[in-house]
Amino acid sequence: MKQLKFVRYSIQKQSIINLFLILITVLIFFPFMTTFNDILARFVVSTHFYRYIQMYIVPFLVRSVAVLLIPFQLNPAVAGEYLSISNGSGRQMLVEIAWNCIGWQSFLFFILTGWVALQGDSYTFKSKIKAWMIGFLGTFLINLIRITIVVLISVYLNQILAHIFHEYGSILFVILWLFFFWWFSFKFVLEEKTSH
Repeated sequence: MKQLKFVRYSIQKQSIINLFLILITVLIFFPFMTTFNDILARFVVSTHFYRYIQMYIVPFLVRSVAVLLIPFQLNPAVAGEYLSISNGSGRQMLVEIAWNCIGWQSFLFFILTGWVALQGDSYTFKSKIKAWMIGFLGTFLINLIRITIVVLISVYLNQILAHIFHEYGSILFVILWLFFFWWFSFKFVLEEKTSH
């Protein structure tokens, strides 16, 4: 039993070290992330896959962000990829949520970290599926919250700060989410296989 427990902790420790190294590498190359994002976006544009994101995913996300903005009394109205906001002071703002801003990069990052964390056969298939589902839904919700924060900063502070958060704060936001998610998964979700 002690041997099994030791193996479990060493596997978790190695997985966390690998994830930590990936995230540290991202932080080291943080200044180049915008350039990398542009290259990745151009690749997606060349495949024309972005059209499906723009047609089907973006309108759903815009409506979801509008719902999250209702408690802030901003009277959101949705038209395709545009969000019209008006607060009590009469200030009207039109926000475009483009296909490249919805956070698809964070899903790629989540998949990369998941591939590193869940390789091997130490954990049950069922618990791996649970971790993937929780991670996917959590990453989706984090992106909704991130877009909502960008809109709120733009409305209540200014567009320059909103742009800075959109470009740089968003990456840190996703990194913090992934750290929390993998800690939570190793602690509460993933179950290792029992040897018979």
